[in-house]
This record gives sequence, C-alpha cells and structure tokens, in this order.
Amino acid sequence: MTSTRQAQHARTHQNLLDATVRCLVEFGYAGTTTQRVQERAGVSRGALLHHFGSKQELFVAAIHHVAEGQLARVREEVRADSLRELVAALRASMSGPLYLAGLELWMGARTDPALHASLVPAERELGRELRAAFAEVWPSEEDSRVAFDSLLVLLRGLALTSVLREDEALADAIVERWLAGRV
Repeated sequence: MTSTRQAQHARTHQNLLDATVRCLVEFGYAGTTTQRVQERAGVSRGALLHHFGSKQELFVAAIHHVAEGQLARVREEVRADSLRELVAALRASMSGPLYLAGLELWMGARTDPALHASLVPAERELGRELRAAFAEVWPSEEDSRVAFDSLLVLLRGLALTSVLREDEALADAIVERWLAGRV
C-alpha cells in the first residue's frame, strides 16, 4: 500500500470512529447502527465493512478509540499540584462527547461479553493512570484506595446525574464537601 493509500485508510478509519462517538452521544448504544455511522462518516457500505466487518467490531474499536482519547485527555489535564486541582481535572475529564460515548459503551458492555472483554483492559489502564496521579497529591497511603475509589464513584455519579440536574451549584457543593471531609 502506498503512503497516500495508507493515509486515506487511516483517515477513513478515524472518521468512522469519530462518527461512532457522535452517534453514541446522539442516539445512545441501542440507537447507534452501522447505517447511521456510515451516513455520519459519509462513506459507502463497502468502506465501512472494509474497516469493520460487524457492529461488534466497530464497537470494540470504539472502546479503544474512546479509551485512548480519555487517556490523552487525562494525561494532558491531570497534572496537578494539589488535591483540589486534581479533582477539578478529573471532573473536567468526565464530561464531553468521549466520556458520554464511553458511558454508552459501558452500558452496552453490561450485556455484551465481547464488549465487556474489550472494555475491562482499557478501563484498567485508565485507572492506573488516575491512581498514579492521585498518589501524587494524596498524603496518606493508608486510606488512599478508599479515598480514590470514593472520588471516582462520586465524580462518575455526578457525571451521570448531570443529564437531569438543573443546578450545577449542587454538584459543586457536593465536591466541596468531599474535599473538606476527605472521605
């Protein structure tokens, strides 16, 4: 394959994954069809099938695409000198299209064994990165696991409920309470 063809192949592949993320955000896991992805990506059915032979293959690739994007965002944003900065960076990373698409894939993985098998390693890698950042700003090794896990549960819960929440100040107050109480 020439470098021009390789570049076109890579662009189409990326375009299909980006279209999948957009569909997951707009239509949810159940409403994301290969037809919708194909239309959003502006490619032929043959091009889609050349890159992804099935919806399952597309979703497995989307898991890796989302995880890589989240890891890049975490690496970029989660350089913090204080717990407060880290919490703010984590909270920011748990928003936006990649995060919403990831949530949709999490829900799909609940009942899809292949999706689940792909999601677990990607989430573990992300978890390792987050734990390492947390260890830099959390003073006590003794309770760090409980503190870290409670923070992630709190922030994920806030991210999920943000869809229904009208008062963002309440979420801010909840995070402040966690910071003040330190678990």
